Amino acid sequence: MKQKHFIDIHKGATAPFVLLLMYVLDQWDNTTAWVYFGLHGSYGLMWILKSKIFPDNSWEKPCSIWYGLYIWSGLSLYWISPWIILTGYFNNGIPLEASPHYLGLCIFMFAIGVFCHFSADMQKYSYLKLRPGVLITDGMMKRCRNTNYFGELLIYLGFGLLAQHWIPIVSLLFFIMIIWIPNMRRKEKSLSRYAEFEEYKKNSSFIFPFIF
Repeated sequence: MKQKHFIDIHKGATAPFVLLLMYVLDQWDNTTAWVYFGLHGSYGLMWILKSKIFPDNSWEKPCSIWYGLYIWSGLSLYWISPWIILTGYFNNGIPLEASPHYLGLCIFMFAIGVFCHFSADMQKYSYLKLRPGVLITDGMMKRCRNTNYFGELLIYLGFGLLAQHWIPIVSLLFFIMIIWIPNMRRKEKSLSRYAEFEEYKKNSSFIFPFIF
């Protein structure tokens, strides 16, 4: 099996997992949980579609069942948020309910993140297929060299903030430090082979558009 198979299955399992938690804990009227289900559940389905339509070569590598389970255990850290929301573990056992404006902020963040993440990945896939060997310096990559990761950051912040606790944010930081940054650094090293990369680097940010 390939790495993407384990990732895709886990992404697809998110919506059923949240529904199962709601069933077990009898929390069908928890608005925050339903918003989480809508955001993370739909993202899981979109990820699977993306994997089928414009896959990322990074996840096409074959792996053992043990490494696949390692991937699963890591991705399951993202499921801490719905558990916190529905159990109220850090809220004296009272399930969490976020205010309407807070929910709106998380939804807004998620939507912008999805646009950045999927648009950038689609552009990269199209360029690699139609114009191989050409450095991408326009479109979604014009002002930011890692627009897709910036989008993912907004997406997972939207998920994590719904729990209103620091643990999901620390889990996200763990992924950023252990997986995202090394991947971005390897990408920078790979792109440096292009003669025009240094000029492109001067005119674009690393991950935060117009900032860093």
